[in-house]
Amino acid sequence: MEAVRNAEYTLTTRNGSGKFEMNITKIFGENCLSIDTLKERLPKSVWKTLKKTIRDNEPLEHDVADAVAVVMKEWASEKGATHYSHWFQPLTGATAEKHDSFITPNQGGGAITSFSGNDLLRGEPDASSFPSGGLRPTFEARGYTAWDPTSPAFIIENGNGSTLCIPTVFASWKGETLDFKTPLLRSTEALNKQALRALQLFGGEKVKWVNSTGGYEQEYFLIDQEYYYRRPDLMTSGRTLFGAKPPKGQELDDHYFGSIPDRILSYMLDAERELYRLGVPVKTRHNEVAPGQYEIAPVFEKANVAADHQQLTMIVLKKMARKYGLVCLLHEKPFAGLNGSGKHANWSIATSKGTNLLEPGESPHENMQFLFFFTATLKALYDHQGMLRASIASAGNDHRLGANEAPPAIISAYIGEHLEDIVKQIKNGGATSSKKGGLLGLGIPVLPNIPKHAGDRNRTSPFAFTGNKFEFRAVGSEQTVSFPTTVLNVGTAHAIDVMTTALETEFAKENDLEKALATVLKNTYAEIDAILFNGDGYSDEWQVEAEKRGLLNLKTTMDALPYMTTAKNIQLFEKYNVLSGLELESRQEIYLEQYFIKLNIEAETTEDIVRTMVIPATVRYLNEVLALNDRGKATGLDISSTKTLAEEVNNVLSQLIIAVDKLGKVNSDLGGDTIPEKAKHLSQVVLPEMNKVRVLADNLEKLVADDYWPLPSYREMLFVK
Repeated sequence: MEAVRNAEYTLTTRNGSGKFEMNITKIFGENCLSIDTLKERLPKSVWKTLKKTIRDNEPLEHDVADAVAVVMKEWASEKGATHYSHWFQPLTGATAEKHDSFITPNQGGGAITSFSGNDLLRGEPDASSFPSGGLRPTFEARGYTAWDPTSPAFIIENGNGSTLCIPTVFASWKGETLDFKTPLLRSTEALNKQALRALQLFGGEKVKWVNSTGGYEQEYFLIDQEYYYRRPDLMTSGRTLFGAKPPKGQELDDHYFGSIPDRILSYMLDAERELYRLGVPVKTRHNEVAPGQYEIAPVFEKANVAADHQQLTMIVLKKMARKYGLVCLLHEKPFAGLNGSGKHANWSIATSKGTNLLEPGESPHENMQFLFFFTATLKALYDHQGMLRASIASAGNDHRLGANEAPPAIISAYIGEHLEDIVKQIKNGGATSSKKGGLLGLGIPVLPNIPKHAGDRNRTSPFAFTGNKFEFRAVGSEQTVSFPTTVLNVGTAHAIDVMTTALETEFAKENDLEKALATVLKNTYAEIDAILFNGDGYSDEWQVEAEKRGLLNLKTTMDALPYMTTAKNIQLFEKYNVLSGLELESRQEIYLEQYFIKLNIEAETTEDIVRTMVIPATVRYLNEVLALNDRGKATGLDISSTKTLAEEVNNVLSQLIIAVDKLGKVNSDLGGDTIPEKAKHLSQVVLPEMNKVRVLADNLEKLVADDYWPLPSYREMLFVK
């Protein structure tokens, strides 16, 4: 592996010239079946009908599917595809696919390629092994995938061939949703319906639809694959269950936005090139705070497409890393004591005319439409803070939330000084002015005076307004963005519904929209004021203040998940036809089951590594120290310091053996028969014992000679580039 680590990596090319080419305008979307390509290849009448489905959410006609299937197969075959797959998002949080060949035998003993509208519209993967949360018994295996025409099909290439991937939804034979995409699409429709209703009151341009938009940033770690394969904890659980703090970590802040090492930059360029070809509009790359940590971010798209592209981003990042002798770690906390990784979900609302409804403009105090939708989003956050926290609950995210690296588990909103001033005016009777940003003078004549925003940014807030969008910063790096986006969509739909009804009532009284809106906004902020916080979310004082305000502080998955099935949230999701109470209960059970399974894997891996690697290595080292002690006595040397070292190692080793024995016992006792009982037992009993074992093992790492220690250290994994 030393040769691999020090090798010069050459980026792949398309023309065989040996020179890497990145003509983005030429390659962008070449492996994505874009709207423009469909328009070029479909008959005009078919295209007009399909366009209404894609752009205006109108129902899909079957004869249109037949025509699209022909074009899709021809396009994919030109790209070298021999198989197609209905690509979907099961409740595992990852993606799934089953590949079917285009080949069909004919009567003459040969074969032809075929792909019909029926093949496009519906697939039938075996659903028995996907989590369902009790929606159906395991022996009921039938499941259906259905084409989502609003998200473009794409080609996944392999050295030996290509596959056409068709984004779909996934449901059981009885119709229950078994995926994350179906509720996302339903929540989008709920938001669309309520937003259109509200926009009618404000007049202005006529729009056909309103959609949530998303731009999902992705943080990740890269380590040399040699170290990955020598760390059973990384291979089984995605995080290091052991590891002493290195002499240097992120204290100097020298990695953040630093120069990107050549090997890493080569990897990034190759990954970005593949994403461009798939039509993923990645925009930004940089070093993150922790050593070995990086970030990639796209521009905004419709939330449904952006969620699919986010899944593709994770797939490409992991796949491309292996080509460079690296492994991409997406766990929320792969290294203790260092910043974890998140997935900042930038969220906004846009119309069919391209208007961003969360764009404040130059004078937001006069922008009634903006103030309405901005306030509705804040109301959604306040009303459904428990559900939003539950949507990002996981064993991995528990390690990250609340630490001085990520937002706290308390859901609050930062809106900045600019909008805070307007809100104060609203609460006092009406907004009449907006603060101006002005210019920032840098005191050097040759440098320009740059425009200054009216407010600063707050990186400690879990839900921050950042100019013309909200940034939900609490999503974990390994999690799907689909479910948190669904919660934001349906929660905002409900808030818009309530506020529109109130506005209609006030408007009927006043016959003055501006006065009616002022009343509605004032009443709304009187209810939700507690959710607004512009201060330091990391401070101990905020924990106390949040409790006084009555805000939830759901620090762990076990604290958060009960909110997924409260009567209030079931009523919310059923009212807008997003998920039934039974479907919500199934998701709660799946989240609990995944939490239990992941912790159980970590506990068993911890015990296994200690018993088969840490203890034997420590015993061998202790044996060498004791042998030196014996030789020292025979030669008359003063070996008192050696004896002290042996005693220290032996003392920690003895404690470790006792601790790992206890861990094994509490982990073998599952704590009950039901999944909630098992999850609670692991959270309250097993996890604390795991932490005790880790502390002792990490102490031994500092005592045992490096050439005896069986696990790659943090200083190796984080700083070898």
